[in-house]
Amino acid sequence: MTALAHPDHPPAPGDTPGTVLVVGGTGFIGSAVLRALARHQGPRGGAPTLLALCRKPPRTGLPGVRYAAGDLTDPTTLRGVCSGVTTVVHAASYVGRDSRQCREINHTGTRALLDEARRHEVRRFLYVSTASVYGTGPHRGIREGQLDPSPASAASASRLLAEEDVRAAGATVLRPPLVYGVGDRWFVPALAHLLRRVPSWPDGPHARTSVVAVEDLARITAALVRQPHPARTAGGTYHVADPRPLPWGDLLARLRTLLHLPQAPPVPLAEHRSLVRRSLPDLSDHQYSLLTEDHWYDTERIWRSTGLRPGPGFGGRFAACSAWYARQLRHATA
Repeated sequence: MTALAHPDHPPAPGDTPGTVLVVGGTGFIGSAVLRALARHQGPRGGAPTLLALCRKPPRTGLPGVRYAAGDLTDPTTLRGVCSGVTTVVHAASYVGRDSRQCREINHTGTRALLDEARRHEVRRFLYVSTASVYGTGPHRGIREGQLDPSPASAASASRLLAEEDVRAAGATVLRPPLVYGVGDRWFVPALAHLLRRVPSWPDGPHARTSVVAVEDLARITAALVRQPHPARTAGGTYHVADPRPLPWGDLLARLRTLLHLPQAPPVPLAEHRSLVRRSLPDLSDHQYSLLTEDHWYDTERIWRSTGLRPGPGFGGRFAACSAWYARQLRHATA
């Protein structure tokens, strides 16, 4: 694959940070990235020109953002979308179990987007992937490049293939782990559903996991977009998470309080797995391992590269979005 525009090519005078296209701009992560970019005021007092690509543009979007319709499964709808764009943030993905959609959206869709970016000489391309490409753990403090990925699902496998195309084009891969915050429809809601069905937890020490608040993921992405020299981030892979691993016990305690669930006595691991298998048969062994084994990653490189300080951590971030979660989960049934 031919590389994108040379990463050492400097921004043209007056267009820094240029025009930024956020693919998946109405999604959980993409909309957070747009908000983070819109808040930034450049050296001349103006925010970057912001474009958002989505399947169906909203009637009312974020102020100052232009929305365009496009579908990663139909390359013809992507024609011209990168015209005049200096940076692409690709935050669209399919995380379901349909292998065909995984392939068409995550892999071939990303390749079509890369082709369009190359055609218009986009200078920087950031792809939001997932730490799930590593597969089943335990993983304890691994750094980028230290462990070969071994995806355990069609979604993760297709995103790993997309990563390979992105890096071959000289672009940058971000690997966040579990992402939470306003707009989360998967991580915390799924855990809440599990706790309502099986309120106990395996006995013994709680595993630790890497998590990232969506606003921290967004501000890191925005910081990479604003860097003046694309060579600093070209072709790299970064773990993007809070540097402090989160014990599952801390999350469970806060979620039980939020859901008004009593503390249940712990049970042996094998018994717990059996209870979960009966109550939630669609939960895969890999997904179960994420809850009960260590899955945390070294993130020093991304914080050093961006020069940002980590946020207040899980306690502060979750407190800020707990009211939103409470509203979303109020009418959910077990």
